[in-house]
Amino acid sequence: MSQKWWTLIKGAPLWLGASFLTSGGVMAASDTSLTEVEPFSEQQLLAQAAPGTSTNVAPEANQLLQMMQRSRSGKRLNTGVYNDPMSQVNNVNQLRDVEPTAWAYEALRSLVERYGCIVGYPDRTFRGDRALTRWEFAAGLNACLNVLERLIQEGVAVVREDLEKLKRLADEFAAELAALGARIDNLESRVAFLEDHQFSTTTKLNGEVIFAYVNAFSDDYAFDSTFENRTPRQQAALEDSRRIGREGIFVDRARLNFDTSFTGKDRLRVRVQSNSTPNLTTATGSNMARVGWDSGTNNDTILDDIYYRFPIYKNLTAWVGTNALDLDDIFNVGNPYLEASGTGALSRFVRRNPLVFRGPEGNGAGLRYKFNDFITVTALYLADQDDAKNPLPGRGVFNGNFSTGVQAVVSPTRTLDINLTYLHSYFSENRVNLTGSTGSRIGQDPSTVYLPLGTIPSAWNRDSVGAQVDWQAYPWLHLTAWGGYAYAEAKNPDYDSSADLWTWNAAVSFVDLLKEGAVLSLTGGMPPRATGVENGPDDEDTSFLVEVQYKYPLNNNILITPGFYVIFDPNHYERNNDIWVGVVRTTFRF
Repeated sequence: MSQKWWTLIKGAPLWLGASFLTSGGVMAASDTSLTEVEPFSEQQLLAQAAPGTSTNVAPEANQLLQMMQRSRSGKRLNTGVYNDPMSQVNNVNQLRDVEPTAWAYEALRSLVERYGCIVGYPDRTFRGDRALTRWEFAAGLNACLNVLERLIQEGVAVVREDLEKLKRLADEFAAELAALGARIDNLESRVAFLEDHQFSTTTKLNGEVIFAYVNAFSDDYAFDSTFENRTPRQQAALEDSRRIGREGIFVDRARLNFDTSFTGKDRLRVRVQSNSTPNLTTATGSNMARVGWDSGTNNDTILDDIYYRFPIYKNLTAWVGTNALDLDDIFNVGNPYLEASGTGALSRFVRRNPLVFRGPEGNGAGLRYKFNDFITVTALYLADQDDAKNPLPGRGVFNGNFSTGVQAVVSPTRTLDINLTYLHSYFSENRVNLTGSTGSRIGQDPSTVYLPLGTIPSAWNRDSVGAQVDWQAYPWLHLTAWGGYAYAEAKNPDYDSSADLWTWNAAVSFVDLLKEGAVLSLTGGMPPRATGVENGPDDEDTSFLVEVQYKYPLNNNILITPGFYVIFDPNHYERNNDIWVGVVRTTFRF
């Protein structure tokens, strides 16, 4: 090998160092896992270029040293050495893409194939013969410079023609390498700042705050159909003891969610919450009037959700929770525009089918298996969270109130879901709520309403089935409809009773109406109605609930929802006057 070639090989680190100093930073190749090395000093580079002396430097080393010095002084590298100058531009983005027919493209392709130094693409190709942007090309070139520098330092023989190609490429793309290095330095500094100031490497904090003005109107207090079985004196006394609430109220609810992921596919949720929204049953006499986010705690802060969702393997997901793990956290409720408490329906009933998505819950586990894109099956067992933490007889995870069930979601198309759900629930004596606080007092607990022989408290079993269709008919139109039936049976040997419960609802939502993200929803249905009650009263008449709301986003974080809902013949008793509830809800999300 000639002395001149030996000198060029030993001087290679000098011009490689020049290209690195010009770039201002190093981009690591995703598939080569290079080890970062300390930069050479000028004396070291000169020593390698001409061993034993710092003055008798090879011409190639002198040329590269001058290029390095120009880069340090902020001057542009000389691109006229190879009589292929690059036009002067004010913005690197103005430069044309590198076409597959260009010499530089083919030169880098050969280096990539020989040394495996491409960045960005797992298959180490340019994805066919498409043109590369100047940024993509500079990133690939920078990666090859890294690889060749390492090989030379390790004493690995490098083909002379490859060194010449790299030198020419580094010279012609000096401006891109310099700009790319500046962008990388800026990105690294921003990442370092975020790492130093982030809340957690595994936990995200998000929150939701509701401000709402609510006003319920009615001419009288709503009773159930057992009212007419009482004597006139009893009726008068009952009416005198009930006051109608017509005052407007301004309420709030605040939530902070701490969502932690350990693998990127799981989620541990811990939520703290405060709420000042009251249950409107006290003011109106009917659970049907309740708003969708009530559970007033006088703004006392409580620990709410505590549960963990994680994949067991590819298509199997599990839930485990000790507090506020609810049926709707595991089952697919559907009803996407109306289900959420903070941004969905204004009324409690419209949010979800109460016969299959409400019941004893809070503590337990669930499993979901996705067979394919057509069908997904979910099973769960949830105990009442208070019972599950109580070791006394008749309580605990398996002897207290509980719900267990299975759901199949069939998706014939990407825009159509059909949910089929079965749920078995057990309610202990004096804690019965067969309708999820959305129907009449008769439907809630038939054994404790007024009877000629007085009330007879009893535990109850409830077996419920529900079917629901969610169809995104058009991008601007969504339709939802559900129906539910439950058979409830008393578990008191001294009180033989059973009841049939029915409910249905339908909703139409107009998406992006007047503004992107705005939704107008119209919905109407029948809250759960008890019929065929053995040794007890039925809901004699039929109530209907109609809701109209318009969600309008002021921006990505603030949503205002004015609307109203009306209950006709509340508590399934036509003697009662209708109840109107007007709401203006503002939701802040962050």
